[in-house]
Amino acid sequence: MSKTKVLIVEDYRPLVETLEYQLKRAGYEVYRAADGREALNQAKLYLPDVVVLDVDLPILSGVEVCKQLRSDATTKDTLILMLSALGEESDQVVGFAVGADDYVVKPVESYKVLLQRIKALLRRREPSMDDADSISRCGVTVDRRRFVATIEGEAVKLTKSEFRLLDTLIRQPGRAFDRSELVDAALGEDTMVLERTIDVHVRALRKKMNEHADLVETVRGIGYRFREE
Repeated sequence: MSKTKVLIVEDYRPLVETLEYQLKRAGYEVYRAADGREALNQAKLYLPDVVVLDVDLPILSGVEVCKQLRSDATTKDTLILMLSALGEESDQVVGFAVGADDYVVKPVESYKVLLQRIKALLRRREPSMDDADSISRCGVTVDRRRFVATIEGEAVKLTKSEFRLLDTLIRQPGRAFDRSELVDAALGEDTMVLERTIDVHVRALRKKMNEHADLVETVRGIGYRFREE
């Protein structure tokens, strides 16, 4: 069985060397890049399963690298864990908005925890067979197997987090999910972000749903639900 491939994109050498050592010790195949342009080249060449991506990079920022990885057909499904010394909610929101799957604030105090976060991302990539692959309500269809959402037959381009959020809501119409539940469902149980971050994802999802935006209802003081038919 081939090893899981991880690309570390970081220009601070001591961090890279320590992380590379820990990852190799855990059985991963590791590649390195020290700037944004090299990161894109390495990602297209090696097609890593996970990219550990620093935000503050030379040549191209981590945010721009994330955008380009998501827009390229060969890397759009790559798992991206962002690293940043910026821990404000607004910085995390930007990271998730451009397609990051997780966000870790530097300095990395525990490499064991970081490895667990990577493992959690890889687990989330595994397809779930608990429910039907495709479900439709009120003109909205979510297809897990194809990772496609459509409204009245027209495909809607969603980020992974937006897709998981919609998938969670539509499968239990009328149920009020609190924000912590939606953070776990859309971003993963091991993601450490403020619960209000989910509001940003909901706003982005509603904007893409256009006239169907009101299907995602706000439940005051709790969170959100998908409207019952």
